[in-house]
Amino acid sequence: MMNVFGIGIDVVEVGRIASSVEEFGERFITRIFTLREREYCAAKSKPELHYAARFAAKEAVAKALGTGIGKEIGWLDMEVERGASGEPIMRLSGKALMFCQAHDIHEIKISLTHAREYAAANAVALCGAQSV
Repeated sequence: MMNVFGIGIDVVEVGRIASSVEEFGERFITRIFTLREREYCAAKSKPELHYAARFAAKEAVAKALGTGIGKEIGWLDMEVERGASGEPIMRLSGKALMFCQAHDIHEIKISLTHAREYAAANAVALCGAQSV
């Protein structure tokens, strides 16, 4: 049976992300988002909405893990992908993956949403015995 290790939620103002992209350009984008995330967002008619949702997802995961972003996990240790049905999936690597392995966390479920001015995400980190 899987248990909840932690939950997290985050809300981001889309305009704040758009301003950061405009002001800092590639330096901001490459520090926060993986190549696949950048390609996905750039292909959209309003990339700032998708960047904001992914930013919120990473913050929500850091809250679910109880680590914040910095010392224990980094921005690029987390990547939002799309599953077969279009559902968002959080892929971990580097320090985030090592943290989860050390804490018996087997899966992180995420949900994303965005509107004109805000993007939000929630995350649930699941630990314990894996179900078959």
